[in-house]
Amino acid sequence: MRLVLVGTSHHHAPVELRERVAFDADTAREVAGRLGEAVVLSTCNRTEIYVATDDPDAAEAQAVAVLAAAEPALYRLRDRAAALHLFRVAAGLDSLVPGEGEILGQVRTAAESGTPGLLLDRLFRQALHAGRKVRAQTAIGESPASVSSAAAALAAQVFGELDGCRILMIGAGEVGEQAAKSLHARGAEILLTANSKTDRGELAAQLANADVVVSSTDAPGYVLDAGTVERNRRGRQLLLIDLAVPRDLDPAIHGLDDCFLYDIDDLQAIVSETLAGRRSEAERAETIVAAEAEKFHEWHASLDVVPAIASLRARAEQIREAELKKAEGVLGRLGESERSAVESLTAQIVNKLLHLPTVRMKQAAAAADGVLYAEAVRHLFGLGEDER
Repeated sequence: MRLVLVGTSHHHAPVELRERVAFDADTAREVAGRLGEAVVLSTCNRTEIYVATDDPDAAEAQAVAVLAAAEPALYRLRDRAAALHLFRVAAGLDSLVPGEGEILGQVRTAAESGTPGLLLDRLFRQALHAGRKVRAQTAIGESPASVSSAAAALAAQVFGELDGCRILMIGAGEVGEQAAKSLHARGAEILLTANSKTDRGELAAQLANADVVVSSTDAPGYVLDAGTVERNRRGRQLLLIDLAVPRDLDPAIHGLDDCFLYDIDDLQAIVSETLAGRRSEAERAETIVAAEAEKFHEWHASLDVVPAIASLRARAEQIREAELKKAEGVLGRLGESERSAVESLTAQIVNKLLHLPTVRMKQAAAAADGVLYAEAVRHLFGLGEDER
């Protein structure tokens, strides 16, 4: 079984390209179901499709077709590289804000909404374990640890102290809630927490009183356009932060006098200021992630030799039982304890004979030539010949 990853992220595509392939929860679930054993991870910074398959070329072509709107910026990874990528994503090492904590929950939700089988279930469980381990053993998640807290930091840069600063929040989801908490902690006043279905007239009325607008809905179109902002802000300076993908706020707003619009990509400047202090922690996190990814690789590689190992052990046990049966005339005269001792002794001989070959086959699998070892074992011991 092979692992295929096709996706795009903020490293490869600007927000205007990423929003073309941003999926809501229902769409992500539908896409995963259509692709077979698959998981779709879609956040504001990335859309990635993970597929477990026996035909990697066909699976990759299907995933590329789903993400065709972002084709100029798609990356394609397989097996070991794909697994390591997910482990880095879960640990926050591939995020816009290194170490941000929201991605761990997003990875878990994606796995729960997908259609994982044995391979993807193990992959995502170990990726989540790696992410939790990084957060527990390093300080990479120190502030600002998410796009939400970075948005609050941006507002503080523009206005200085946020005491008395009035915020219009649009979006009642997790990102919006975290942004509201970060802003409130800095002294800001939340005027209104709305969503994409809130009456447009109510939103427009609150613009006249707001200093900052933070929007993070899953609406398919713009929640606020340039005309609405221009008519209702009454000449006030206005900072607008768009955390949504697809974008909530009309890019034309940026052209209005005294209106300052930032989208999720613009937060990179704030992130860059935090990178120096996180560099050593990121190196520690990379070491943890690499070790955890290697454990998954060894397990994945062992799948190629497990059937051969199982067949070899089954053949050895079959021979042991057959020989004991031949000796039944002699063994039948033994007492129960003596008979049990013979059974135990022969089982131990088989286990000890097969222990080292089993270990060596698993080691060979991790070194990429396990299939050759498995085939050699099948040939030497005639495994499968009875079926043929």
